[in-house]
Amino acid sequence: MDVKRYDKAELTYPEAGATRAGELPQGYRHLRRRYPMGDGASLGRAADALLTWRMHAALGLSPQATAPRAAPGVVVVSRLGFGPLAIVAPCRVVWTVEEDRRAGFAYGTLPGHPESGEESFLLEVAGDGSMSFTVTSFTRPGRWYTRLAWPMAALAQRFFVDRYASVLRRYTR
Repeated sequence: MDVKRYDKAELTYPEAGATRAGELPQGYRHLRRRYPMGDGASLGRAADALLTWRMHAALGLSPQATAPRAAPGVVVVSRLGFGPLAIVAPCRVVWTVEEDRRAGFAYGTLPGHPESGEESFLLEVAGDGSMSFTVTSFTRPGRWYTRLAWPMAALAQRFFVDRYASVLRRYTR
């Protein structure tokens, strides 16, 4: 798969960065899930897995990116399945954060993605030293088949979000 072919592609939605602002735009399905992740001392390991696409790879998504680490402008294309029935999901990173107590990024959909919108992944350490993982997204159908199967697409998204949290928990032990 040639990830570079998406370098000049425009996002498929106009509200880039809205997951960082907190107020999600109308006209999309919203998802916010927060997961306890244990002790914040493992933030570095979990953040590394998140920011280097290992979280995605552990789910079998076969991510290919224009850079080894998430950074604004990096294109990542995840592929689920094989051959002509594979689902290809191209995205561009729209923001990142790497601080002492927070790490994460958001990416937005590019043409060809099954959905249109943005999804963020954020690890945060609270004042008491506990860590959480929050996924926030706003999406709507981006392809004909997601329009037909929209209720199933919502279930699939929740399944993947739960699995992302499960994968990152392995890096906190």
